[in-house]
Amino acid sequence: MHYLLFYEKVADYAERQKPLQSAHRDYLQKLTTQGVLILGGSLENPNDGSAILLFDTPSSDHVESFAKNDPYVSQGIIAKWHVRKWDTVVGSGINN
Repeated sequence: MHYLLFYEKVADYAERQKPLQSAHRDYLQKLTTQGVLILGGSLENPNDGSAILLFDTPSSDHVESFAKNDPYVSQGIIAKWHVRKWDTVVGSGINN
């Protein structure tokens, strides 16, 4: 199943995230290597600190656990986050 994790960063995220960027990206890369995190990145126009991450995992519990342990979340860079199940119907990685 696919899940989307939506992040909204705090207003002063640009300065605050720099010291944590390496730890955050290492954390993301670990799940990418495991095949759980498919894609992730910031949204543009406007560049307001919003980001989306796409997961392929059996349960939203895994995504929520990921978010809670992300250095950006635990260190207060992410103001709000939420998870939504994505009912994917076409594309590679679809298991019918």
